[in-house]
Order: sequence, then structure tokens, then C-alpha cells
Amino acid sequence: MSIKTEKITIEDLINKVSTYDDNQDDLKLIRNAYDYAYKKHFSQKRITGDDYITHPLNVAWILTDVSADGIAISAALLHDTIEDSDSTYDEIKNLFGEEVAKIVDGVTKINRLNFSTDSEQMAANQRKILVGLSSDVRVLIVKLADRLHNMRTLYVLSETKQKRKAKETLEILTPVAHRLGMYKLKSELEDLSLRYLNPDAYYEIVEKLNLKKTERDEAVGKMIEEVSTLLNEHNIVHEIKGRSKSIYSIYNKMSKGKKFEDIYDILALRVFVSTEQECYLALGLIHSKYKPVPKRFKDYIAMPKTNLYQSLHTTVFGIDGQLFEIQIRTYEMDKIAEYGIASHWSYKENKTANTKDMMEKKLEIFRSIIELNEDSKTPEEFITNVKKDILFNDSIYVYTPKGDVIELPKGATCVDFAYRVHSEVGDKMVGAIVNDSIVPLDYTLKTGDIIKVNTSKLSKGPNKDWLNFVVTSQAKNKIKGFYTKREKDENLSRGMEIFENTLRKKNLPFQETLDNYLNLILDNYKLKDLDDFYISLGQGKYTISSVMRLINKKDTPATKILKKNNEPKKPIIKNDILVEGMNEIKVSLSGCCKPIPGDNIIGYITKGSGITVHRSSCKNIIDLDERLINVKWNEGLTKKFPTDLLIYTSPDDNLLDIITKASTTNIVIDSVSTITKSEFKIYSLTILVENTQILDKFCKELYNLNFVKKVERQIN
Repeated sequence: MSIKTEKITIEDLINKVSTYDDNQDDLKLIRNAYDYAYKKHFSQKRITGDDYITHPLNVAWILTDVSADGIAISAALLHDTIEDSDSTYDEIKNLFGEEVAKIVDGVTKINRLNFSTDSEQMAANQRKILVGLSSDVRVLIVKLADRLHNMRTLYVLSETKQKRKAKETLEILTPVAHRLGMYKLKSELEDLSLRYLNPDAYYEIVEKLNLKKTERDEAVGKMIEEVSTLLNEHNIVHEIKGRSKSIYSIYNKMSKGKKFEDIYDILALRVFVSTEQECYLALGLIHSKYKPVPKRFKDYIAMPKTNLYQSLHTTVFGIDGQLFEIQIRTYEMDKIAEYGIASHWSYKENKTANTKDMMEKKLEIFRSIIELNEDSKTPEEFITNVKKDILFNDSIYVYTPKGDVIELPKGATCVDFAYRVHSEVGDKMVGAIVNDSIVPLDYTLKTGDIIKVNTSKLSKGPNKDWLNFVVTSQAKNKIKGFYTKREKDENLSRGMEIFENTLRKKNLPFQETLDNYLNLILDNYKLKDLDDFYISLGQGKYTISSVMRLINKKDTPATKILKKNNEPKKPIIKNDILVEGMNEIKVSLSGCCKPIPGDNIIGYITKGSGITVHRSSCKNIIDLDERLINVKWNEGLTKKFPTDLLIYTSPDDNLLDIITKASTTNIVIDSVSTITKSEFKIYSLTILVENTQILDKFCKELYNLNFVKKVERQIN
């Protein structure tokens, strides 16, 4: 069950590098790196039984597919020397230069991280990996090549280790490969990961592909012949290849409920032409002969993805009415599509500004990762934010007035855009113009929108209500951080004022009191410093009276205890629902009508289970007179309560729009199920909401969706 790996020699490697880089200094550097690695790994064996040097040679060979330069190839050859021999960073730096040494050191640090199934530990390690990689993209590219060769030889490990490595690859490394635009490498990593994580599903798809291979190849061959004839008739020089769908992408679609037979882009062509203009000419000719499938056309040439991917995508009814997905691109676009950021490395001294700009755009992804790391309080929060905002999101692509592309998650608003541009732009934002029209700040952006953000120096900062509709963690963290800092500053000023005024009233010298009693205060209240003291005092964590008693030492421990015991105790209200005269009785919300704060409610005295609270209109208690008791909501509740909704929609609905409306109104969707009827579809939602006021707002927002016909509360 092994996968054939390349038997590479150093001569093979140098010959291949020289096909795209004939710089003799680079080739000499590679040769010296190999000789050094061969010496350091001499007598070491892989678990496969091969000499260890075969691994770094294969890693370097993988990098030649992206035309890696001498520094990257040399680092690949040396990437295990620090970890698996007596080599040191300084030695590699002296022999091969600082750039090579830094890449080797970066890969070594990543390889030394241990992963466990514990969620906190896993998140912490993912955090280290992502932030570590973001400091130098070349570290990441070498690491991806290293992992690819290891995955090709994963069969030698135990099943437990195979699954652990495959899961780690799928969850951590393939999303990053995707963000770099390295689709060819990503696709192989995904397929290999699936092979070990779910071999039954993997081989089932392989078998189905093989069963239909002859039929599929024949259809693709005929389609290639027809399209090629069409383009030749119009003198468009081209090349066409049949494109195979990756096993993992087929598995993903089948996991979402699609049948193998319904995955129509298994039949796929890729058309290569010389210029951007010819891409559009070829598209027009193809559409003139083959009817396109509505809503399946995407123009990534006019609006490239942020990982620089460009191509035209269309799906047409081809031979015998079969659906074909066709991609049209130039040869240069294809190079970028296959190898991403690595396709922009320049190996000569005359690096172009265009190349630098493209590399700079790509590095913005990693700067975003670093920023999320700084804004996140815990490793778990960080990795959740990264997956949500950067790695696994459905993206939209919008523009600044200057034409710069900004990538945002689907559902993002003008405020999310402003904070993605710069935190100060977000903080000072007072308005937004989208496509030359003034829009509200919570306007949901769409791909292709051009956004201008209006700011004001007089702005006092972001509005706290923005937290109800922003979707990116970056925007949420910046807004929360602004208010946290402001509240901290306000409490510090308030605490200082309280302390100074009290000392003045008691005719106590300010500085002398601090000098004599500050350490006593800090120790007693377990505070860090003077600022912490002022902030805590301003927050009301303790009173100025208690501070003064401590300073004056008038209260002995015995009198303190006595006073504490004699202080009148405030009643503690434990329940969300108040029952007059019965604070200790068990009270629960009914599951049939699921009341929430703001609903008119009535209590029903059960036998042995306390009081069950229903909505007054609940059909289960509306005809009862006995065992009913008046109850009311506890004021000041901020928690969310479950309730059920039925949403009636037309067949052309979009569940994502419903979810987005819930998110922007601060409602959590706990579960969704679908009830299909002949004339419409019904969604049954269990949501978590604070009160009826917010629920009513959500329902009004839903009615703004043209496919929503009716919304009603459900009573079981």
C-alpha cells in the first residue's frame, strides 16, 4: 500500500534546478549544502529503510516544482541537520549564510512541537505554528514540502500515528497551503490525509472513479476535440487538458449529501491561452456553442482572489447534455494557480516591483494572523478566530477606492472593512459610501463592492452597538479593546479622585500617606501597583472607607468580624423567575412554549417538581384555573433563553442569509431542521435570545428577505 517516492540523486536535483536557474553561485550553494547534509546524516536510516539523505533530497525536489531558488533548495537539504545531528545554527549561518540558517532554524522549531488530543494544548501548538510561520513565508513552504514527502511514506507508521499525522496535516497545514495558493501541493496533502483518516471512503471513491474512467475519458476526449476545433476556427492558439477532480474534494461534496453521480465537475477541462484578452474570446466562443449553467460563471481575472488566483470558471451543457466545468486561463495564471506565492519568487538581482507587490499582498495574510494572536486572550480563542476569519471562511472580495483588493468573510459589513484597512480607520469611522451610494454602517458587503470609509478626527471612538453586527474577530476585538481601555482609564481617574479627595477632607498628606501605606494596601487587597489600586477603587471592588480603616488601623480583627456579622444581609435572588413569598421554590421554564423575558407568563404548580412557567397564551395551560400562580421575570437579566421559530420560505431561499440576520441581531442559532412542503419550505429554528424586543427585531429583519413568507413562534 506504499506510495512510490522519487529516487533522487544530487545530480538529478542540480540538473533540474539549472533548467530555471543557471546562476553558478546558487548551484554551488546547493552542492555544498548536499555534501554537508550527507555527512551529517551519514549512517542514519529512515523507518522505510532508505538512507536518511533521501528525505531532504525529496523535499528539495518537491520545491523545484515551484522553481525555488538556491537559498530555499539549500535550506530544504539542511532542514533536519540541527534537529537530527550535532549541527548548530551558528555553524550553518557561517557556512551557508543567515537566510539559509533562519529557514532551517524555523523549520526545526516547528518540527519540535508536540501535538496532543487535548484541545487546549492543540490550540496552543497551532498558535505557535501559525504565528511562527508568518514571520517568514519560506519557512512555511519548506515545511509544506517536508510534510508532503513524509505523507508519501506514511504507510510505515502505526495506524494510530498515521491518523494523528493525517489529522494534523488536514487541520493545520492544508488550510495554510490553500491560503498561499499552492493548490497542487494542497490537493495531494488532502488526498493522502483522507487515505489514512478514512480509508473506506477513500477507496470507495477511487473505485467509483475507476469504474467510470473509460466512459469519462471518452466524454472528456470528445469535448476537448470539439472545443479545440472551435478555437482553431477562430485562430486562437491554445492548449486543453482534462482536469481530474481531487478525491478529497469529491469526498467533501459527498459528505454534504451529494451523490457521486451528481458531482458534475468531475468532467472538467482547463483551457490555456496566451493573453487575458484571449481568455474572454475563448469564453465567448464556448458559450456561443454550449449553453452555460446559470449562476456557475465566475470571473477571477477581473476580480482575483487575494492569494492572486486568476481564472475564468464556467459550467456548460456539453456532449450528450453532460455538464462540464471549464476553466480558462493564461499559462502565467496557471503557474500562479498551481504554486501560489512560490511562483513569484525571483532568482535574479533585478526583482521587479510587480513581483514585490504580489509577495507583499500575500504576506498580508500572515500579518493578519499575527494581529489575531495579539488580540486573542487564550490559545483556543486565537485558533477559533484564525479558522473563522482566515483559514476556513467563505470569502468575498471588495475594493478600496484605489482598487486594492480586500478579502473579508461572507456577511462582513462596512465596519469590518474599515478595521481590516486599519484599526484607526475603524475607530474614527463615521460613515460609509459603497459604489457611490451612502449606506448604513451595518450594510452587508458583496463581492465587487467599492467602499469608501468616512472618518472624523472629532469621533470619540467606535460605537458599542457595532458589536451587534460586525462579523470579523479583528473588528470585535478592536472595539472591545477600545472600551476596555477607556473604562480602565475612567476607573483609574475616578479612583485617584476618590482617594485624593478623601485624604484632603481628613487633612492627611497625600504623598506621605502613599509612602507609608501603599505596600500595606497592595498586600491587603492583592494588587500589583498604584494604578491597579486606583482602577479597583474606581470600579468599586472595595470602598474608600475600608481603605481608610486599614490606614488608621482603628478596627481590630474581632470588631471587623462583629461588624460584618451585624451588617444586614441583602436577599439573594437565585431564580430567573420571581414567585412572591417563595424565593426558595424550584422554578423552571416550560419546554412546550419556551417563554423568554418580555413574554406574559403564568406559573403552574406541579406535583413534586416546583413551579413550571408558561407563556400566558400557551395552549397547555390556557383552559386551567386551578394550581396557577402569578409570577414575573427577574429584572436585569442578560442571559439568553431558548425559544422556537418556524420560518416559511419560497424554494429559492438562502439559509445563510437567515443565519447572517441572526448574527447581526445578537441571536444564537442553537439548531436548524428543514420541513419541506410542496409550495414552500419551512425551517424550524431553536434560537437563544435575551428578550422579546430582540426577537421582534430579528423577525422584522427576516421579513426584509424577499424569500421569507411567514415567521411564527412555535408551541409544541
